[in-house]
Amino acid sequence: MTIVDVRTPDPKKFIKGATGDWEIVIGMEVHAQVTSEAKLFSGASTEFGKDPNNNVSLVDAAMPGMLPVINEECVRQAVRTGLGLKAEINLKSVFDRKNYFYPDLPQGYQISQFKQPIVGEGQVLLDMPEEQVEIGVERLHLEQDAGKSLHDQHPSMSFVDLNRSGVALMEIVSKPDLRSSEEAKAYLTKLRTILRYLGTCDGNMDQGSMRADVNVSVRRPGGEFGTRCEIKNVNSIRFVGQSIEYEARRQVAILEDGGEIDQETRLFDAVKGETRSMRSKEEAHDYRYFPDPDLLPLEFTRGFVDELAGHLPELPDDKKSRFVADYGLTAYDADILVVEKASADFFEDVAKGRDAKLSANWVINELFGRLNKEGKDLSESPVSAAQLGGIVDLIKAGTISGKIAKDLFEIVWTEGGDPAQIVEDRGMKQVTDLGAIEAIVDEILAANPDKVEQAKEKPNLVGWFVGQVMKASKGKANPQAVNDLLKQKIGLE
Repeated sequence: MTIVDVRTPDPKKFIKGATGDWEIVIGMEVHAQVTSEAKLFSGASTEFGKDPNNNVSLVDAAMPGMLPVINEECVRQAVRTGLGLKAEINLKSVFDRKNYFYPDLPQGYQISQFKQPIVGEGQVLLDMPEEQVEIGVERLHLEQDAGKSLHDQHPSMSFVDLNRSGVALMEIVSKPDLRSSEEAKAYLTKLRTILRYLGTCDGNMDQGSMRADVNVSVRRPGGEFGTRCEIKNVNSIRFVGQSIEYEARRQVAILEDGGEIDQETRLFDAVKGETRSMRSKEEAHDYRYFPDPDLLPLEFTRGFVDELAGHLPELPDDKKSRFVADYGLTAYDADILVVEKASADFFEDVAKGRDAKLSANWVINELFGRLNKEGKDLSESPVSAAQLGGIVDLIKAGTISGKIAKDLFEIVWTEGGDPAQIVEDRGMKQVTDLGAIEAIVDEILAANPDKVEQAKEKPNLVGWFVGQVMKASKGKANPQAVNDLLKQKIGLE
């Protein structure tokens, strides 16, 4: 297969070496566990966290005479994922045996797909700070996961847990279109978002249900592709970025020293922040692929695909476009809100029938900011969409000022309750009586005649007076009324 380079070299992404610039070329193979209650070829449970070897059928353990039977739900989920990636769906695909020997692979081979995968070429769009980047997807194929080897249970023995053996995986292979660690992290984030919207993978990297093999090489800008190294089983988006940065600089140092890059598989040590050699990189012929004789070719109709396509949910890119068009949000704010479906749904609940921009500001800056500060997930938020919407209503109606709103948010966060009732019970309403505000303004001006004269020369000093009035009114004075009165009395209008 001929690999076509579609990216124009971008100097902003180059690595500065001792002998000149270098360009990073990255491709990713993402393994995403299919959302299904049963495994790919058996009825064993896929429940996470069970005791070792509890979710193992005779098929998973490769007992003699046990034959695999395809799980239709896994096929449906793979097709839905392909549609979400705007990819070609192959109506006929073939399962192959990928032969290698390892203690946690009881069959001595993995049932996978090679030349005829279930999903062909697609794309993922990345909204980077300065540009939109299209990353090609080479293929998506179904395969069974291996078990897990445990080496830290006994000083002289290793153990094998087959709970994951046979679990359905979608391997999503990108083209070598990524050119920086930031793009790689954005790609993995976007891919996880799409899978979560579709409900085809939960994307929980800490539980191993999504992990990435990262292929990294370097070259002179625009030159021939270099020799790549594969960083195996990276299980966090942050580690993906760190591993790429380290590996690219390692390769540049070798090449600038006159050496050559060995094509190999490497592991990322998150503690040391470095990659280390694992084994020489295998080629396809090393695995001796051949069609699995126990499984017929997988075939389905165009009608089957069209039926699934007709029931896809609104995906992140479409939702972002709608948020910008219908709610008038900035692309930046819409990006933040659609990263997780739950966040987008929460925002829409808050914004329903309200000022959308003000709602977005309070969701993103106040709620998300507080959740992030306390290390909480949106599902753990003590402030509901209805409560936050109530705060927005009070601000919009002029019942409370922005400062009072923040105090109210704190009360709702820590104590709960209905925002309108809290404002009523605690006397938190904004003072809009111009007579009362004017009395405070006159008192502040009379106490600071020197600053009044300075403000006539430097109008920006009005802000200082506003602060003093707000302090004197305990934050209850209407800020706009205060500002207008001050300008009038100082003679700036």
